[in-house]
Amino acid sequence: MTAVPDPGVPLWLRALRRVGDAWRGLIIGVPTVWLVLFFLVPFLIVLKISLAQSIVGRPPYSALLEWGEGTWPAITASLRNYVFLTQDWLYLAGYLNSVKIALISTALCLICGYPIAYGIARSSPAARNILLLFVILPFWTSFLLRIYAWMGLLNKQGILNGFLVWSGILDQPVEMMNTEFAVYLGIVYSYLPFMILPLYVTLEKLDQSLVEAAMDLGSRPWRVFVDVTLPLSLPGIIAGSLLVFIPATGEYVIPALLGNPSSPMIGQVLFSEFYSNRDWPVASAVAVVLLLVLVLPILWFQNRQARGEGA
Repeated sequence: MTAVPDPGVPLWLRALRRVGDAWRGLIIGVPTVWLVLFFLVPFLIVLKISLAQSIVGRPPYSALLEWGEGTWPAITASLRNYVFLTQDWLYLAGYLNSVKIALISTALCLICGYPIAYGIARSSPAARNILLLFVILPFWTSFLLRIYAWMGLLNKQGILNGFLVWSGILDQPVEMMNTEFAVYLGIVYSYLPFMILPLYVTLEKLDQSLVEAAMDLGSRPWRVFVDVTLPLSLPGIIAGSLLVFIPATGEYVIPALLGNPSSPMIGQVLFSEFYSNRDWPVASAVAVVLLLVLVLPILWFQNRQARGEGA
């Protein structure tokens, strides 16, 4: 049913509304097309490969439809690769190790990033710009180059061991490379800005009159922080935690260069299946399960949060 234009509305205002509607549709449509082309389509391709079987050839996986002499093709898709993941401890250990390292790294980023974000939000405008520049300054250097720099720092003959021995804290150099400590250090260093920036945005918009009112009513500073500042900064904490946890779970470069090969993260397992074993169907199954492990809890949390706001 076509809407009848209001005769009382001028023609130029109707044209302006049409332009606004078209502009609104463009703003919504461009990100939608982007997500479809660069997320949904690749995901469907990976999902398709995960339902195939590994073969020797190009591509190294079987087709999902086999055409025989009959009219209808035979469907050869199966969940065999997903069943295989449950039968080998390597994959379960990789998932558990990745989630554990990502959770601890996220907590460390929150502990380190919250005071930094709070200090930046409470500083003067001139100092705030300089401090924010220091936070994003590492992004001006290659990510791989920064990880290689940590390899030089954490080596037995590196600067950190040399300083600890020179200062008398250690009698001899200790093994820091190829340990979980090095992985945590690399992840926290690399992803700390992703925690600081959302926290800063939330804390900078915090209404200071609420803090002043709580202090006027006799609350001590730590009680004001627990009762006022911390609850109001939860959106920034959640956003920063997601920005750190999601990429840290699938991290490959940092554990490959700094971590212990005997306890790989799932990103290393995924790389090994694709490029060493050439088993693309199993590697695709690993990627699909990893996506579900990350996305489903987030969707559940958002749904629960929406219900709570509605109530």
